[in-house]
Amino acid sequence: MSATVLLLAASPVGRGRLVDAASVLPVLAAVEPAVLSGADAATVVELADPLEPQAVLTRLRAAAAAPGPLTLFVTGQLHLDRRQRLPHLALARTTPATVRYTALPWHWLREELRLRPEGTTTIVADLHADAESWQWLRERPLDAGRGVAVYGRVAPPPGRRAVGSPSYMRAVATILRSGHRPPPEQLHEQALARLGEADGPAGLVLTARRPEPVTEPHAAIAACVRSGRHGDADALAARWERSAVRTHGPASEEALHWAEVRADLAMLAGDPARSCRAWLTVAAARLAMGQQGDAPAVEAAVDRAHHQWGQLRDPARARELGTVLAELRGRVPGRRSGALDHVRRQLRQMEGAGA
Repeated sequence: MSATVLLLAASPVGRGRLVDAASVLPVLAAVEPAVLSGADAATVVELADPLEPQAVLTRLRAAAAAPGPLTLFVTGQLHLDRRQRLPHLALARTTPATVRYTALPWHWLREELRLRPEGTTTIVADLHADAESWQWLRERPLDAGRGVAVYGRVAPPPGRRAVGSPSYMRAVATILRSGHRPPPEQLHEQALARLGEADGPAGLVLTARRPEPVTEPHAAIAACVRSGRHGDADALAARWERSAVRTHGPASEEALHWAEVRADLAMLAGDPARSCRAWLTVAAARLAMGQQGDAPAVEAAVDRAHHQWGQLRDPARARELGTVLAELRGRVPGRRSGALDHVRRQLRQMEGAGA
């Protein structure tokens, strides 16, 4: 089975740059795709200093949906947004004041990878942190969710007006250029060993923890999807959702988890109306629980509902769900400016066309 490799290197242009992230891409790109991926064949996607987080999300989403193993090589710098104080990967246009709108939230990465089968996803990361995100990371782990192995390092802030080097990722690339890819744990250890005094301290070392066991329903659901049995996948998820509601209550995280799984399953089955409705229900439930409109889980639910709404071709359903979406967008504007205006404009066009 073919694998997928995503090479992502990003850092701001100008004085906010902490690391020359893109400088490592030519070295990584010189490695054979089969060596980068550890598979017989691979598709390699390269993103060098991208400008827009939504563009990165689109590529990430496509890579996460591809069958077979997935390896992400991520080089860049981390900042916290001013509102939620959550880590973001800075992009070319990111400044301290615009992190929330111009950087890639790390939790987006977690969201896109969460349904991948356990043991098929590896992240190799060489990250530099500013002072605020460095302090945040000293108290909290940086991971990508259950079943995703993360290796690498987060370097502390460089000296004033200094630009760091992606020396860990450069060491990884140099090892791989030999034509052999050792297991990720060995590759990680060998790269760390190559860091010399001139490279500065390794910082916080990211080493994959033993994956939490994935419960049988997740594995069974993934198998149904891979074989095209989407109805069986949804039926199995529905049973677990009902069980979670009985055991923990309809507003519990356990029940909402299964509602989100079913929303994703509807998308994979090519049913945007059902997926949109499910995401709208999840968002409304989270807001009713008292979660804020800018909470990551709430934003993600409304954004996914909005995306699925855009796939609808039935005018009646589009008007019905669009009315609910517009009401939610008023409370959850999201990170893309004009999202609410987009919904209202589309609804007016439907009315004008007599939909």
